[in-house]
Amino acid sequence: MLKFVIKRILVTIPVLLGVTLLIFTMMYFTNGDPARLILGDEATEIEVEVLREDLGLNDSFLEQYTNYLIGVIKGNLGTSYVTGIPVSVEIMDRIGITIRLATLSTLFAVVIGIPAGIISAVKQYSAVDNITMILALLGITMPNFWLALMLVLFFSVFLNILPASGLYGPLYYIMPVISISAVSIATIARMTRSSMLEVIRQDYIRTSRAKGQTEFIIIFKHALKNALIPIITVIGIQFAISLGGAVVNEQVFAIPGLGKFMVDAIKARNYPVVQGGVLVIAIMFSILNLLIDLLYAFVDPRIKTQYQKSSKKLKIAKEEG
Repeated sequence: MLKFVIKRILVTIPVLLGVTLLIFTMMYFTNGDPARLILGDEATEIEVEVLREDLGLNDSFLEQYTNYLIGVIKGNLGTSYVTGIPVSVEIMDRIGITIRLATLSTLFAVVIGIPAGIISAVKQYSAVDNITMILALLGITMPNFWLALMLVLFFSVFLNILPASGLYGPLYYIMPVISISAVSIATIARMTRSSMLEVIRQDYIRTSRAKGQTEFIIIFKHALKNALIPIITVIGIQFAISLGGAVVNEQVFAIPGLGKFMVDAIKARNYPVVQGGVLVIAIMFSILNLLIDLLYAFVDPRIKTQYQKSSKKLKIAKEEG
């Protein structure tokens, strides 16, 4: 298992390098002069040129990327052009809000999506199944930013029962969590239904019923446990998508998280903030994928056994060699 973890971490390194190269290239060739944006239109060309030299913007692409990469390896994501504060400090001040939103949205999606999928599978082709799948289809096709705007119009403008923006208490989380989790609920429900339908047709399920087991134990102890692997995969993917959804919804609800911070940085041509934010999100995605793979071994003992067998075979091969 340890060798598997090390291998996955090593595979992550070129992925992160590719992310840094891609986002750095996009920012490098983006129109606009950060020095001019920082100093304003009233600054002279000499002042702009001096600032460009101080920021290293006159260096070649390769020199700028190399310097940035060396800084990242040392743990330095650069300094914000706007505030002069280290990017890592500003990201740490805001990333907790984004992670909290994504986590709450994923938990809400799991609580709603898995039971809905189980009921649809058990009541296949019934009215409940058809209604659930129609709602799931609507949830997948509905853009979460549009849903966010509709929620604001309905609950804040028309009914005036929920706050429209900010994040100052429990009530402020309701609309962002619903809008971010809509796609996740639909996807988890559909995957749970599909995986459960495949499992409940197996012979051991019929055997459990023949032995007189209650339907509750059959569904939740036997069927759901064996259907969890694809469901866990989807939950992990949806958590990652929720991080992206939080980026958009933070702008709609004026939530001071990492998403709104990055959008504002893009408008201001604040390159270090954009690069640092994307890199942090990429690292979070990589860690999440690793955790999902490790979770497989705890959910399904057969996967853990495969890891142990492969390790034993490798050990025997080395001893024989």
